Order: sequence, then C-alpha cells, then structure tokens
Amino acid sequence: MPDKKIGIYICSGCGIEESVDLAELEVTAKEEQATVVRTHPCFCSQEGVDIIKVDMRDEEVNAIGVAACSTRVHYDTFDFGDETILSRIDLRERVAWSHEPGEEETNELAKDYLTMGLAQLKEMSLPERYKIENPSELIMVVGGGIAGLTAATEASMAGHKVELIEKQNKLGGFVNNLKKVFPQEPPFEELSENKIENLVKVVMEDTNINVRLSTTIDNIDGGPGMFDVTVTNGKIDNFRAGAIVLATGFKPYDVNKLDHLGAGLENVISSVEFEKMAKDDLINKADGSPAKHIVFVQCAGSRDENHLPYCSSHCCATSLKQANYVTETHRDATATIIYKDIRTTGNTELFYKKAQDNPGIFLTKGDVSSVAREGENILVGVENTLIGGSIAIKADLVVLAVGMVPSTYDENVTVDKPAEQMQDFDREQVAKTAILKLNYRQGTELPDLKSGFPDSHFICFPYETRRTGVYAAGSVRHPQDILTSRDDATGAVLKAIQSTKLIAAGEAVHPRAKDPSYPEFSMDRCTQCKRCTVECPFGAINEDEKANPIPFPTRCRRCGTCLGACPVQIINFKNYSIQMIGSMIKSVEVPDEDSGKLRVLAFVCENDAMPALDMAGINRVKYNASVRFVQLRCLGSMNLQWVADALSSGWDGIMMIGCKSGDDYQCHNIKGSELAEVRTSKVQETLDRLMLESERIRVESLAINEYDKIPKLIDGFMETIGELEPNPYKGF
Repeated sequence: MPDKKIGIYICSGCGIEESVDLAELEVTAKEEQATVVRTHPCFCSQEGVDIIKVDMRDEEVNAIGVAACSTRVHYDTFDFGDETILSRIDLRERVAWSHEPGEEETNELAKDYLTMGLAQLKEMSLPERYKIENPSELIMVVGGGIAGLTAATEASMAGHKVELIEKQNKLGGFVNNLKKVFPQEPPFEELSENKIENLVKVVMEDTNINVRLSTTIDNIDGGPGMFDVTVTNGKIDNFRAGAIVLATGFKPYDVNKLDHLGAGLENVISSVEFEKMAKDDLINKADGSPAKHIVFVQCAGSRDENHLPYCSSHCCATSLKQANYVTETHRDATATIIYKDIRTTGNTELFYKKAQDNPGIFLTKGDVSSVAREGENILVGVENTLIGGSIAIKADLVVLAVGMVPSTYDENVTVDKPAEQMQDFDREQVAKTAILKLNYRQGTELPDLKSGFPDSHFICFPYETRRTGVYAAGSVRHPQDILTSRDDATGAVLKAIQSTKLIAAGEAVHPRAKDPSYPEFSMDRCTQCKRCTVECPFGAINEDEKANPIPFPTRCRRCGTCLGACPVQIINFKNYSIQMIGSMIKSVEVPDEDSGKLRVLAFVCENDAMPALDMAGINRVKYNASVRFVQLRCLGSMNLQWVADALSSGWDGIMMIGCKSGDDYQCHNIKGSELAEVRTSKVQETLDRLMLESERIRVESLAINEYDKIPKLIDGFMETIGELEPNPYKGF
C-alpha cells in the first residue's frame, strides 16, 4: 500500500466529552504523527462517516483510528473497504462508562488507549485474501436418514449440487423402522403416518442430488472449498466438495448391557424390537400369544453414569407412542410406563397430555429395582413411587426404552500409542467410528464434545465442528426426534453453504466470519519444533517429512493459536502480529516508581472477556483505572514475548482473562484458555532472569455474563501487585 496516512477521529458523544480532556487527546494524536485529527459528537452518524470519507478522498487518509465505542458495535458503519486499515479505540465502554469522569486516572487511561491504538495502526498492514482457484460449492452430505435427506433437499433448493453418501443400499435410515412417528402437524395430539418414502422419492428425483448407495468414504483431503473426496462402491470414484454435512444419525444403545433390567430374559425386549413388532402388527409374547399387559421402562441405560450419562430426548415420547400401539391393537390391553421424569419437548407435550386421557395407559413414577420371571409372567419391582412405597407389576412383556448412541462412537476403537506419548488429539480419536477418514494430522475423525457426539458446542456454535467446513446435523450431533432433526439439518446445511461463499471470497468462516487475513510463515527461521502443528485446534497446519509446517489457509479460523505457539515468532498476520501487540505494550508511558501509581496490563479474549467488559460499561460498573486492556483474538494466541515486553517496559503485573475451560468450555477456539495457562506456567525462567515474582502474572476466566465480577477480579489482582515491590524496570 502507499505511505500510511493516519486519521484519528475522536467521538465526543455518549458521555466521552464529560469524562476526558478531548483537547489533550488531540495533542497526543498529533504528537504520534497522525496526519488528520478530528472531533465530532457522533462519528457513527452519516455526517460523521462522511467526514471520514472526505478525508480519505482529500487528505488521502488510509489508516483510520476511530476513538469512540466498542469494536463490537457499528461494525458495518466503520467498514471503509479492503484498502483501508482500521483500528477501533474504545473510549466509551472502557473509559467513559466505567470510570469516574474528569479524574486524572480516567484521562490517563483514555490517553493510553489512544496511544496504543496509534501504535497498532503503525504496525498493521493490509491483509491479502487467500483465494483458491475454482472453489467448489458442492455440498457433500454423509448419511441418508431423515437429517441427511433434509440437508440434501435444502441444499438443492438453495441452488447447490449435492453428493449424498449412504453406506446402506437404501435411503431413509432408522426412520424406515418406524410404524408411525410423533405428531407432525396441529393439534399435535395424534400420531402421524411415516412418510419417509415420500421424502426419499423427492431426493431420488432431484437432478441436483447425486445419490450414492452402498458407498463408503476412503479418504478426504484438502479443506473447505477444496475437499478432495475419494469414495468406493465396488469401484473408486473422486469428486471435489466445498463443504460437508455429517448426518449419520445414531444407533440404539446395546440392550444386552442392561441385564440389571432383565435384558436377556424371555419377553424382555428393547423399544427398537417392539417398534418392529408393532410395524408387523404382531404385539406378541415369545410363544406367539398376544401380549396384553406391557410395561415400558424409561431411561433404560440413559441418565446413568455406568451406561449413557445423558438424556436421549426421544425415549419418553417413543414409549407414549408405543403405548398407543398397545391400546390400538388390543382393546383390553394395558400399557404401564415407569418413568423417572416425563420429558416431552415442544409440541410433543400436547401428545403427552392426550395420552394421559387414554384409559389403557398408566404412568407410574419410580425407579425399577428388579425385573424377574414369575411363572409365565415378568415381575417388575418399582421403588420410590409417588405413594412412597414399593410396588410389583406383572407383565406379559417388558420393553426397555433404550437411548441413542451417536454413529460416530465405537467403544472398541483405541489409539495404538503408549499413554505417555499420546497428544490430546490422539485421545480424541479413541472410540471413533471410521466414517469421514479425513487426512488431518490430528486424526481421521471428528473430535467430540462429550459422550461421543461430534464437537458442536451448544452455547457458542451449533453445527460447527473442529474441522472447518464440516458440520454435524441431526441425532449424530445430539439426541433428537424427527422434527428437531429436520430443523437441525436445515441449520447445518445453511452453515455449509455460508462456508463455501466465504471461502470463495477469501474470508474466514468461523468465528471471525469475513476476516480476510490469514497467518503467514517466515520459513527461513523455522526450527521445525512442531508446536504450531500440535497446538492448532483445527488442523490448519500439517507438516512434511522434515517437520516443516504446511499451512492449509481454508481450514484456518484466524484464532492466532499458531502465533502464540511459535517460540521463534515466525508466524504473523498482516493485521495481527507479535510486533504489533509488542508496540502497543511499549507505547504506554508507565508511571515511574515515585508516582505511586501502578500499571497492570490485561490481555483479554475477544469472544467472552471483551464482551463482558462491554457489558460492564453498558451497566456502568466501575473498576480500577490502573488496568489497560489489550484485546486478543483468542487467549491461545498469547505469545510469551509479550510477557517479556511488558515486564521489561515496567508494567507491574499482567493478567490474562479468557473463556471458561474444562468439560463445558466456552472457548470459541476450543482450548485457548488452557493453552494460555500452560504457556504461563513456563514463564518462570523469564521471571527469574528479570528477578521478578511469579505472582505478577495471573490467568483468569470470565464468562460473557459475568461482567459484575470484573471489579472484584481486578481488585484482587491489584491487591496482590500492591503487596509486591514496584517493577524495578520502571523508567527503562
């Protein structure tokens, strides 16, 4: 780009003018070589935007610093195109709305943020989009059940070609086994006919959809926009896909593992077996005689730490459906449902209420304690009933309502490595069914969130997996009924389509959607340490036989974890680099020891911690003005060089505030906070070299809704810093 001409545009509205000395900020901006400095009460107005655009035309301003509100608002308003560098300097949420107006510390805070923003502008350069030649917009759908069929038809209606892969010799999946389905239309009180054949017909007749039956995947190479897929069906074939929807459904939990509930006894069967009997209109005992008194046992293996720790969602409604079969088949028959809790979601609740009026259906709350033969009958013992005692129920037939296990889970699969040599991604491949066969360093199959379901975090990013461009839908993602699966498939395929459009434009897919930047490698200084390939959560970096990193930019989510991992600092983005953050740190004039003022630097994640700070500002929550926040793409991008830069520049302490980690993590980039903690644990050598205390560095977590905890979080750390001697490097 031509020589950089910086324009600083300071907003005086929203209480900023009443809080800080605008004239002093203007002087600071000019001293830091800003070409143009202007103040306006509302730069987000059309008038304000026009002022900036006039300067871009007449003054040739090409690097803009908007000192106003949070980066999370007015995103489109301050979009000045690909040829302009932009820095958002938050004087509203982080200064005016969270600190006392007119005070010296508040003014110094605003001045420091402005200085840091100018340092950022000086180091940033224009990102260059990574565009592949002839990116594919074809959607590959894996699985021909209800979710897969829905995904295929939705993609077709959106104008996309579809390759539908099904390993069986017919479409329809598990739904083919159902006699009837839950109510599908108002008033949602009566069972609906199973119309899966109609949907199959629609798919088979759609010219946009190429159906491959009895087909398995041999290999998937490449990344979004350029997935090179090899499949086999007696013969090998190849095609290129832009995105993938995994919709392989579920398998019923193995009823043979439920011997404590009578599995293996004659006339004790699973709900799957019962559905087949009902479909054949043969609700009979093993000897062929009619079954008149049937007991349904809910949560058979579900909500049980020894089996399936989760609720399988559909089981209650399935037993209510099957109880209706019983009373429809034999007028004098009865169906007793023993439940822990009846869980019927959405409109299925209306069906549940209707079933309660059926005189042949009995609902008994309690825990099944025993299932045993008694002559020709089965005796079911139930404890903890609503009446407070134990009861025994005689049954001709006992039906165990088994839960859903994702098709991606196979408990027999292990990784052939000694435990001490296993990386996280090795462990993530344990118990994985071979379906996708991805050519990723981190393994061939999708990692899971928990219980074998592909990683798709329910809080942050439904459908997303750890493989960019691959989306999970239906009961392979989490237990779902038919209606929910169809909605889920629609959402997943829309994400798949979106990814193809963004990749074609050379932009990030998720979570930094539309970001045109990507990491660049200075390979002449690479030491082949493999840190970047190991720590990348998304498989965006493979390696060759000499351990040189091989980037796959279309897989990249722009989190910067690789930047944080690299010990020799060879990985950077044009608009997010080690040098840029380092310059921002060094740009602040840290008060000397005699001033009695402390300065703490806080690196914060843009996905949870930063929004929490915004919420604190919106709610006028006040906190210590001695802290300066630097926004990172992810705490996983935290490079230890910044710790050295800060401490050697005289900062008294460093905080890192990231997302929640652990089993219910909230990190958009999977393990950003965990990686920051690991790296921070290794800085003791640096601290020892600088003769500083380890207490000067702390890693914290903050959820987006925990903004009220910010004052206590900061005060606790400031108290610790206050107990230490001031940083001896002040003034150097």
